[in-house]
Amino acid sequence: QVQLVESGGGLVQAGGSLRLSCAASGRTFSNYNMGWFRQAPGKEREFVAAIVRSGDNTYYEESVKGRFTISRDNAKNTVFLQMNSLKPEDTAVYYCAATNLGIGLKSSLVYHSWGQGTQVTVSA
Repeated sequence: QVQLVESGGGLVQAGGSLRLSCAASGRTFSNYNMGWFRQAPGKEREFVAAIVRSGDNTYYEESVKGRFTISRDNAKNTVFLQMNSLKPEDTAVYYCAATNLGIGLKSSLVYHSWGQGTQVTVSA
């Protein structure tokens, strides 16, 4: 299993930006497809973005397209989520996750390793 640690969360005003990082250790990072998910209070965990092993392909939830960018640095074993034009509805705990599978990357069910999460709070 790969171990994942998120960082970069915090409190920001609407319209602001944050950059989340997820550092991986324990296994060869470039073997994994990576995803970001979020969970707001009282809601189910939802997909935000995913990136394949090579970084060539990315996927986004509709509400974050054009505002969020997922990227990875395989040399540094890190995946990033750049979040711009943040809205109060983006407030949630954000989790990164890793999977060996190559399909269904928008589903939390395919991911086998999860970080502990980082809180993002966007004030109006």
